[in-house]
Amino acid sequence: MISIKNLHKSYKMGDSSLHVLKGIDIEVGEGELVAIMGSSGSGKSTLLNILGMLDLLDEGEYRLDNVMIKNLNETTAANYRNKFLGFVFQSFNLINYKTALENVSLPLYYQGLGRKIRQEKALEYLEKVGLKEWASHLPSELSGGQKQRVAIARALASQPKVLLADEPTGALDSKTSMEVMALIQQINNEGKTILVVTHELDIAQMCKRVVTLKDGVIVKDEKVKQVIVPTHV
Repeated sequence: MISIKNLHKSYKMGDSSLHVLKGIDIEVGEGELVAIMGSSGSGKSTLLNILGMLDLLDEGEYRLDNVMIKNLNETTAANYRNKFLGFVFQSFNLINYKTALENVSLPLYYQGLGRKIRQEKALEYLEKVGLKEWASHLPSELSGGQKQRVAIARALASQPKVLLADEPTGALDSKTSMEVMALIQQINNEGKTILVVTHELDIAQMCKRVVTLKDGVIVKDEKVKQVIVPTHV
C-alpha cells in the first residue's frame, strides 16, 4: 500500500541546511496498523507530511497504492489526498460553526456528491463511531473524545485507502485515549490501513507494528504483540 525508498528531506535554515530525513526505507502493506514513534525532532512529523502529500521529498521514491507520488502540482496533490488519504489530527481540526454532521460530510462535498447522499453517508459514519445522536451538535457542545470521533468519522467518510493519524490521543485524557484507540483498532480490524504517529509508548503498543525514528533514520522496525483495548472502556 505504501512504499518509501531512500527518502531524504532537508530544509534551508538561513545559509545552512537541516537534513531531517536521511534515507528512509519503509513498506506498509494493506490492512496494517503501524505506529511511527520518535521524540520531538526525530523526523516523524516530516515523514507524515510527505506521506500525506503536504510536503515534497527531496530524493527517493514514494508509491501509494502503486501510484508514484512525484512532482505533483497542488490540484493533483489535493485530488490524490481526497482519493487516497484520511487525516486525523491532535487538535481535531473541526470547523467550529458547522455541526458534527456537516463536518463529516465536508470531504464528500469535494467529491461532488449531492447533499442528500452526503448527509446519509455522514450519518452512517457518525453511527459507526457511536455519535449518531450528536449529529446536530456543534464542536463546542462535544467533549474532546467526541470531537476526535467526529474527526475519525470525517476521515473515513471519503473511504480512503490509508488513514493517517497524527498524535490522535495527544489532547485527550487516558480513558478517552483508550476509547479512541479502541475505535482505531476496530477500524483496522475491518481492513483499513492505518498509520499512527505518536511519542507515547503505550499508544504505540496498541498497534501491530512499531517503527521508531531517531535523528532522521529508522532505528527499529518490529512487529509487536498488540495490546487490545476493550471496546467498553
